[in-house]
Amino acid sequence: MGTEEYGGGQRENSDVLVVTTNDVPGFYVQKVIGEVFGLTVRSRHLGSQIGAGLKSLVGGELRGLTKTLVQTRNQAMERLVDQARSRGANAVLMFRFDVTEAADVGTEVCAYGTAVVVAPRS
Repeated sequence: MGTEEYGGGQRENSDVLVVTTNDVPGFYVQKVIGEVFGLTVRSRHLGSQIGAGLKSLVGGELRGLTKTLVQTRNQAMERLVDQARSRGANAVLMFRFDVTEAADVGTEVCAYGTAVVVAPRS
C-alpha cells in the first residue's frame, strides 16, 4: 500500500480551511457559527476480523483495519466540511476526531470543531 492509502486531511483546494488550532495566523475571526461535526459508523467485515485475529497472534500492523480507519476518518471529515460550508463557514477551528467502538460491531468516528468565518488581517 502506498502513502496515499494511509493519509488523510483536506484536499488542496478546499474552500473551508480546517485547523486544529484556536486561530489562523494572519486572519481574524469575523463570526463564530458554532459547533459542527461529521459522524460515520463503519462495521468490520468478517474477512478483516478473521485476518486481524490471526495477525494479533504474531503481531504487526493490521493493514486492512488501518486502511478502513483512514477511509472512515476521511469520510467523517468530509461530512464536517460539508456541514460547515452549508452553515456559511469558511473555516473550522479546534478540529478533532473522537473514535469509539459502536456496540461491538463497528467503529464510530466523529470529526468535530467550531465553524467560523475568518477574514485576512489588514
